[in-house]
Amino acid sequence: MELKQESGEIDQHNISEDERRLAALGYKQELKRSWSGFSNFAISFSVISILSGCFTTFSQAWNNGGPIAIAFGWPIVSFFILIIGFCMAELSSAYPTSGGIYWWASKLGGAKAGFFTGWLNFIGLLAINASVVYGAATFLNITLGAYFPNYSANFFHGDYILQQFFWFAIMMALVTLLNCFRSHVQAMFNNVSVWWHVFGAAIVIAVLVIIPTKHQSLKWIFTTQINNSGFAGSSMYLLYVLPLGFLMTQYTITGFDASANLSEETHGAHLSAAKGIWKSIFYSAIGGYILLMAFLYAATNPENVSSFDANVNPYGGGSVIAILYNALTPMMFKLVLVISTAGQLFCGIATLTSCSRMMFAFSRDGAIPGHKRWSKVNKSGVPLNAVLASGIIGMIITLPALWKSPRGIPSAFYAVVSIGVIGLYLAFLIPIFLRWKAGSNFQAGQWTLGKKYKWMNILAIIEIIVISIYFVMPFEPAAVPGNENFTWVAVNYAPILVGLTLLFLWVWWHLSVKKWFVGPIKNI
Repeated sequence: MELKQESGEIDQHNISEDERRLAALGYKQELKRSWSGFSNFAISFSVISILSGCFTTFSQAWNNGGPIAIAFGWPIVSFFILIIGFCMAELSSAYPTSGGIYWWASKLGGAKAGFFTGWLNFIGLLAINASVVYGAATFLNITLGAYFPNYSANFFHGDYILQQFFWFAIMMALVTLLNCFRSHVQAMFNNVSVWWHVFGAAIVIAVLVIIPTKHQSLKWIFTTQINNSGFAGSSMYLLYVLPLGFLMTQYTITGFDASANLSEETHGAHLSAAKGIWKSIFYSAIGGYILLMAFLYAATNPENVSSFDANVNPYGGGSVIAILYNALTPMMFKLVLVISTAGQLFCGIATLTSCSRMMFAFSRDGAIPGHKRWSKVNKSGVPLNAVLASGIIGMIITLPALWKSPRGIPSAFYAVVSIGVIGLYLAFLIPIFLRWKAGSNFQAGQWTLGKKYKWMNILAIIEIIVISIYFVMPFEPAAVPGNENFTWVAVNYAPILVGLTLLFLWVWWHLSVKKWFVGPIKNI
């Protein structure tokens, strides 16, 4: 491709069809278009990562609802998420740009809609990246303790909070470093990640079916209720506790907008990105459900799994590791830990890639302070500054994880999870609503919902509103103001951070941004 930098024009005779589509949307090709359709699918599949979400947030479902929160919650919530994915796939086909969700909202609703969508998306991606890497660090810390008996007691004098944060910082630095390589190297990581997740999950499932001498019955899996939340009462269980358990699914199957964010690096993005979004959701939903059923099938000591007493089970508190520890031989236990930890590392690489591309695209249109720095691309076609900034911010927003709640649950981790999910799904909601509002005036791409958009868009909007409400609620009684055991350490700070951020953005918009921000700026 020949660029005429002085006039901002391009030589139409020397560009590919993908570059022609991008030019029609107002952008020249700056990033390296080296990703295949499979690589595009692979990044969303890697970001969703059943080896990450199903392992790290399993206790959220176990303690808030128990087996039925998983056996019924996963397929029900997965269905709604797939509907959201279909809605986003249609938009991705129409507008295949790295700006993704932000660009769609700007096109359909103007600069203000694009500004708020972009910031929600950016905040969500930063938090998801931080939570994934923190989860990976937690599993790495446990894996090291399983392989080296004296490690847990001696490293940082046995303070597991400091241990986990130390490895979090190391892994975030590693993930950031790996994202500094050329685009085709990132594609390779994600291609390998797909097969690691497929075969790794298959090995874990086989181990849990074959190795344990006892298994749970299907009746137990589909009927057992567990409430370790601290909130009592049958009505409270159905209306509050059980929905909190459903949040495990919502967190695990998220970040699939990565396929849209990598559009400008993908061949045939108007179809590949659309398919990458919905296929990554569909296959992850199936694989994740089988994996979770295997966990429950091997959970023959539920009392030990639920216990917070280290003398009963060193990995209790409702974690999946407690199930693995009770059900497997030491060698198989260690094998599963390694498979999961490596899968989570792949997930962390993919989430930072997606986050940095969104930051690049949003900065390209001047929406982020210091935008000239973040929109710069190096000679290898990598937005290096955006990569470094995404990694550093992810570390900063996870600092509250250095404090633990009274019950020992990782409240700060769940808060970061909440911020990520709320930010991303509210960002999804805005363009989906605007597409529904546009009706027949919407110019669909090659992948389209046809008339089905009418009910799919509405269903997606309702689901997002409901889950966003639950994600800002307290996770334990000590987080409820007025409770006799109330402590700020237990508080879910997601609504505070998200609320203050939205208030700041609203004030910033009216005092300054609306005077100069016009949405996507064409560079051709």
